[in-house]
Amino acid sequence: QVQLVESGGGSVQAGGSLRLSCAASEYTHCMAWFRQVPGKEREGVASIDSGGSVSYADSVKGRFTISRDSSAKNTLYLLMNSLLPEDSAMYYCATSWSASRYCLVHTHVERWGQGTLVTVSS
Repeated sequence: QVQLVESGGGSVQAGGSLRLSCAASEYTHCMAWFRQVPGKEREGVASIDSGGSVSYADSVKGRFTISRDSSAKNTLYLLMNSLLPEDSAMYYCATSWSASRYCLVHTHVERWGQGTLVTVSS
């Protein structure tokens, strides 16, 4: 089974930046970040496939950048700039071998990380 270990969460003031990392034990096609706040559904934030094609939720476009390690292709990053209080959530790394168009669909996720908490204060 693919093991996912996230790091990089924390507390920051609005307008600040954080970088999340996810180390995967195996190479997979789709790698993505999801986030969830209590009482709400888990939502896709950004995804990247093995060819480097990326997809972003509208709410983070222009502020977040997803990337994956080009050498091993099994380390995922999320650079979050211009953070807003509404970005506060538990962020989860996710992987799958689904087709690229499903990389940000939570029902197609095959492995989840344990989550890392991001808190943005106003």
